[in-house]
Amino acid sequence: MLRPIGILGGMGPEATILLQRKLVEAVPVRDDRDHIPLLIDMNTQVPSRIAHLIEGSGEDPGPTLATMARRLQDAGAVALAMPCNTAHHYAKAITDAVNVPLLNMVDLAADHAAGTLGKGGCVGVLASPAVRRTCLFETALQARGLSTVWSTDDDAMLAAIRAIKVDGQSDKARETLRASSKALVEAGADLQFVACSEFSLIADSVADDANAVDTVDLLVRAIVSFSQTGCNAS
Repeated sequence: MLRPIGILGGMGPEATILLQRKLVEAVPVRDDRDHIPLLIDMNTQVPSRIAHLIEGSGEDPGPTLATMARRLQDAGAVALAMPCNTAHHYAKAITDAVNVPLLNMVDLAADHAAGTLGKGGCVGVLASPAVRRTCLFETALQARGLSTVWSTDDDAMLAAIRAIKVDGQSDKARETLRASSKALVEAGADLQFVACSEFSLIADSVADDANAVDTVDLLVRAIVSFSQTGCNAS
């Protein structure tokens, strides 16, 4: 049997739905039973990561995420996944709360970069300024001998993310992502990560000459692999 995966969702809702759709599309099926079983906690009340990390005035999301993790484990999840890059700053709060693994999207991305580029490669990150400030990707990539470059226009990136959360996909958000992606190419990025799940909704808007990978796609692969491991044992 396929093993159920718990999804810490709601950050934002469209990103969680995107993950589910990608999982449906990732698996060849003959009937419903071939799809990956998911337990989804679509918690739109997780405290704002941006308010906590950038504005310094918001509530710590860690305890809420830990509660969600325990709820999913108690419901039968054998592993957890979270389609929000910024929320991985609180990964320890999640893993400390349960005894099932978290399929860590940042680590998955860093492993992919190391396997693709090898030591000395340069990775550009298209993400929220909150992700940059937490050094999530720098820490993981530096440990694998890779360097990191970022978009220099934090205000535009944050405005685009907020606009997508409110209004969905828009030409202005696409223009912001494309301009930032082009700047990363010019800055020497050998590989780019679309590392905000709002940007995942418009990932096709990266620069034409960018070698880009969506971190949500890497998470999808890991979820499928983990769920299918040992599925013939019973």
